[in-house]
Amino acid sequence: MDVDAALAPAFGLSDELSPLVSEWHAHNRHQILYASAGLLHLTVGTSDWVLPPHRAAFLVAGTQHRVRCDQQVSLRTIYLAPSIVAAPPWDCRVFTVSPLAKELLLYAMRWNHQSDPRDPLLQSYFSTLGQLAAEWSEHGALPFRLPVPQSEALRRATRIIVDRLDEALSVTDLAKAVALSERTLRRRFVTELGLTPHAYVHAQRMLAALDRLTDPSLSITEVALSVGFETPSSFSHAFTAFVGESPRDYRQKLRYDHKS
Repeated sequence: MDVDAALAPAFGLSDELSPLVSEWHAHNRHQILYASAGLLHLTVGTSDWVLPPHRAAFLVAGTQHRVRCDQQVSLRTIYLAPSIVAAPPWDCRVFTVSPLAKELLLYAMRWNHQSDPRDPLLQSYFSTLGQLAAEWSEHGALPFRLPVPQSEALRRATRIIVDRLDEALSVTDLAKAVALSERTLRRRFVTELGLTPHAYVHAQRMLAALDRLTDPSLSITEVALSVGFETPSSFSHAFTAFVGESPRDYRQKLRYDHKS
């Protein structure tokens, strides 16, 4: 379906996604991306955003982006013509999905691309929802973001980190693998990503844990070991500091949202 050719100025679209990596693309409409179950990865410009349930992204019309999911994702997307909501002065923002926001986003699925564009309720509902989402995006916290490396050497280094999260990978090992000195590698991380290698590894471990906790077949201990922690307690402490809730509480919320 060509969402930009739809007659309805605003509508919702429900997708059940299998693991995928999309092409870079943009739409003539604003988008609100909300994964009601699963974990969605969103790349915009030089930033990677991770969207678990309880987080949604507002993308302004014309913003180039791509999405990725490593497991099944229940994606709920809202498309808004600029005539419905004026473009905010940014390209992408991520906001926390409150219980009210969740119900409003899900209720928007009652309209689809074939809905009557003259429907006054459609116009008023999506105008209000779009303005609220823009406001939430302005004032909400923006967690779960990693910058994208620009140089090929650092892209190789970050790929190695992602592939070997369960290992105690030292900066020395990483520098040798990408044929750089330790000093140069550290400088590249700070210059391109604004993070030390250690901070980047830790963030990637936390983001991988967010994804793996959505798999009910994995215990919390198995998730902890798979992302490089020696004990569940050390993992729980690090995860709580990063996310704001324990792995157990996070997983329980995922299960509740999936049922609701």
